[in-house]
Amino acid sequence: MAVSLPFHFLFFLLLLDRAVYSSSEYLIGVGSYDITGPAADVNMMGYANSDQTASGIHFRLRARAFIVAEPQGKRVAFVNLDACMASQIVTIKVLERLKARYGDLYTEKNVAISGIHTHAGPGGYLQYVTYIVTSLGFVRQSFDVLVDGIEQTIIQAHQSLRPGSVYVNKGDLLDVGVNRSPSSYLNNPEAERSRYKYNVDKEMTLLKFVDTQLGPIARFMEDWFENGQKVSSKIPRRVSTIVSDLNTNRELLDIAASYKSSKGQSLDAKIRVRKASKRTFVSAFCQSNCGDVSPNTLGAFCIDTGLPCDFNHSTCNGKNELCYGRGPGYPDEFESTRIIGEKQFKMAVGLFNKATEKLQGKVGYQHAYVDFSNLEVTVPIAGGGGSETVKTCPAAMGFGFAAGTTDGPGAFDFKQGDDKGNAFWRLVRNVLRTPGPEQVQCQKPKPILLDTGEMKTPYDWAPSILPVQMLRIGQLVILSVPGEFTTMAGRRLRDAVKSFLISLDSKEFGNNLHVVIAGLTNTYSQYITTFEEYEVQRYEGASTLYGPHTLTAYIQEFKKLATALVNGQTLPSGPQPPDLLDKQISLLAPVVVDSTPLGVDFGDVKADVPPKSTFRRGQQVNATFWSGCPRNDLMTEGSFAVVETLRGGKWVPVYDDDDFSVKFKWSRQVKLSPESQATVEWRIPESAVAGVYRLRHYGASKSLFGAITSFSGASSAFVVV
Repeated sequence: MAVSLPFHFLFFLLLLDRAVYSSSEYLIGVGSYDITGPAADVNMMGYANSDQTASGIHFRLRARAFIVAEPQGKRVAFVNLDACMASQIVTIKVLERLKARYGDLYTEKNVAISGIHTHAGPGGYLQYVTYIVTSLGFVRQSFDVLVDGIEQTIIQAHQSLRPGSVYVNKGDLLDVGVNRSPSSYLNNPEAERSRYKYNVDKEMTLLKFVDTQLGPIARFMEDWFENGQKVSSKIPRRVSTIVSDLNTNRELLDIAASYKSSKGQSLDAKIRVRKASKRTFVSAFCQSNCGDVSPNTLGAFCIDTGLPCDFNHSTCNGKNELCYGRGPGYPDEFESTRIIGEKQFKMAVGLFNKATEKLQGKVGYQHAYVDFSNLEVTVPIAGGGGSETVKTCPAAMGFGFAAGTTDGPGAFDFKQGDDKGNAFWRLVRNVLRTPGPEQVQCQKPKPILLDTGEMKTPYDWAPSILPVQMLRIGQLVILSVPGEFTTMAGRRLRDAVKSFLISLDSKEFGNNLHVVIAGLTNTYSQYITTFEEYEVQRYEGASTLYGPHTLTAYIQEFKKLATALVNGQTLPSGPQPPDLLDKQISLLAPVVVDSTPLGVDFGDVKADVPPKSTFRRGQQVNATFWSGCPRNDLMTEGSFAVVETLRGGKWVPVYDDDDFSVKFKWSRQVKLSPESQATVEWRIPESAVAGVYRLRHYGASKSLFGAITSFSGASSAFVVV
């Protein structure tokens, strides 16, 4: 599965466990574990597009945990997921496992689980109907691999706790994101907008974790490539590695010709290039207020005319399906990923090298469950003095939601910015549920397309009870939010909490207080806009579930957390969210059987590399194998695709499906056919060493009686010069 383009980010975690610094403040620990999940047949989470189904791996997905603890006091654990968002049922089950293992050491109060917003990871792991319709319901494999991976990465972080310090640094990163709903942003007050230079946040906040005793580590670049934001190495090619000598080329070709394509016999199907090495550096990009931010930095254009889309509605001749955003590498999304990832990487390196401000002081946390479907909120009276009490609403989605965005347009005749709706789709809606007059009034000016908060068949369609959480590490405060705040909504929340904390205790929280938002955390509840953006009813406003006062409700509840944090209080836990695991329905067909043509075995090469092949860096080499469905064995902490090189007469793995240069593609020749094939693609990196190579595929097949059998196969050898 190809990784989606990275969305907006502000909060970057790094761990370096071999650097010499004195006077450690905390205990720090880190972990990382494979959560790639089913790489075939499963709908990807994010775009709600049934055609976007996994068919291979671009590079693997991981969970990463970071624990910071006072030596004899409180601790916090932050888990970063290469997944679209966190899931309430995943969080519930992870916390149950942690309680069984550690008692009350890790609970919903001090554990935050946050998604990175990739739209190229398997779906089906959320428990509410709205978010699993296109994945044909609940996907147990997607769910299990997340729960297992999060637990394992927290175990690793817990077991690796050592004395250390945490440093913070900030800087502006340009040209990696644009506001995809500028007309909504412009509806915010001009006086407020004038305080900011850009209509998206550009500031990256970096945390640098250092171990007190161990020496410096030299694997920053390499291990960077193992996380979810890979970029291409730009190491210059040296003349001595071009291998231009003809005699050397002939010798390599002769060696390669002696190694024909072969199937593996008694080989470890869990092979991994870096499996035996100790993972000493972990990095993670974390989402912030990403709700209206797009990586399509060239803007949105009509695919039929090439002209810019309509500014207010993102349509082309009235059709939203024709309006698409373009990334910096357009039309190649992989190239856009590389360009944006490289900019992130360079910025992170600079911030990392210059991070000198040490986080000092208490570790703390506050948490509460809040029912957002009927929450009283105090708001100022428009145009006059005083205030009034209003309420949030049961969840509902507007007509503009179905239009999608310029990152992934919807279908039919929906459009963003629709505050009226139409009669036909109201009739369709009423088949599911007709919203009552109180709900219609509460959600205004949103025309309700789906009254999800009041739809309970076969079980809940949307959440009503949400977690709000505040984590503290010295002068850093993390606001864990279960949704996607727009740029201005996030600014208002951060500013409100920061000023409130300082007003409560200016000595404890001075001018060096850093407040960041961790979006898509612990649960998912779609979008949060400002009141003014909600009025416009573009995609983000139409997807703000709990009505026009949702943001004000969040600010109100986070002020309660801030008060409790400063005063050392324990807030009531609030109403518990539901556990709907036993009610889940799955319509995804299982793998029935895998087969190959007569005379062919699993792992045999279907399309080999050309005989006596010679390739140069930058070129692509492919081989296709007869395969089985990747759902038979997820190869967790293993690999489906490996590039091997010949050293001392032995084949040694050097690249795998966790490298940007390697792609694993899987397909069936005919839909529902038991016969399938896997293609291993390798775009030879500029840093590849000249020599003899081959491509290898690992997989598993399922017999008619259900037995799972591992296999492997290898291409013929070829030369890289």
